[in-house]
Amino acid sequence: MKECILLVGHGSREVSGNLEIEEFAHQWRAKRPDWQIEVCFIEFSDVPMDLGLDRAAEKGERVYVLPLILNAAGHVKMDIPAAIEQARSRHPSTEFLYAPHLTACDPILTILKRHLRKAMNKLDMPDPRTTGVIVLGRGSSDRQANGDMAKMARWLMEECDHELVDLAFTGITHPRIERVVQRQVLLGMTQIVILPYYLFTGTLIERIQRQVEHLRLQYPQIRFATSTYFGFEKEITELLEQRVHDLQHGAPQGMMACDGCKFRSFAAEHGMGPHHHGPDDHHHHDHAHHTHDVHEHVHAQTHAHHHDHAHGHERHHEHDHSHDHIHHHTHHQHSHAQLAEAIVRLPGRGK
Repeated sequence: MKECILLVGHGSREVSGNLEIEEFAHQWRAKRPDWQIEVCFIEFSDVPMDLGLDRAAEKGERVYVLPLILNAAGHVKMDIPAAIEQARSRHPSTEFLYAPHLTACDPILTILKRHLRKAMNKLDMPDPRTTGVIVLGRGSSDRQANGDMAKMARWLMEECDHELVDLAFTGITHPRIERVVQRQVLLGMTQIVILPYYLFTGTLIERIQRQVEHLRLQYPQIRFATSTYFGFEKEITELLEQRVHDLQHGAPQGMMACDGCKFRSFAAEHGMGPHHHGPDDHHHHDHAHHTHDVHEHVHAQTHAHHHDHAHGHERHHEHDHSHDHIHHHTHHQHSHAQLAEAIVRLPGRGK
């Protein structure tokens, strides 16, 4: 069976960010000349997901869709699965398999540790006792995505000699880098290392550079050192190759492998599904992540219904979702009206 790998990058208004992903794919092809590797982007590119999926289907009877994304938020949970579902309808003879995103894991921790060592070597007095560390990520309205970053910051603290390893975000959520720097200065840090938690360059990387320059002016007594993003580190390629190997050998697919989930169909019908960023490039995902919160709420309603009527509904099936546990759905048919009623009962929504 002919196979094709489709890398799905986020995409950036900064053209150099997309070019770096293309270069990453070029280097990977050179390493794996026997593999057919294509690239597409979720947005901000002339190679959108639909086109990328169509090209991959032309070159392979089986397509491995690999999100080149660190954290699972709306794109990983909603946009990519929706695009795959549509591609299946256009290419019924092609098998599309969806790999997990890169996620919080030991290889990413290895990259963070390496970047921290390099940044410390830039300082005149690389003393971890007086050097604070800030892991700086993109930020999301999805608590799981932010939680994965918090886990990585904690893992880094466990494996280094620094007493102060904090987490900050460039947008959407808090704390922001300015507040975290202020806190570390008040706690006696004389040097601060900033570790961007990003794969490739883009508008947010440029924003970080401007923020650090401003902080240097604001705190002239503090030495700052900033590392680079992750993109071309060998661990990223190794993680992707592991994803391909796992799919080839029948491992579970990505976070939203349940492409036929009733919730996703409901979300699509009510305009809550695949989304794109607005012109301000602040990456507000509120409507997509609201669907994730609703998903949890609707499942909670379903669980309650199941327990209240356990003796009346004996048949149920297992359905693997993105929350790393198994949800049990009854075969009792919930209409869209019932789902809508559950959504309306969410806090902050009308009666």
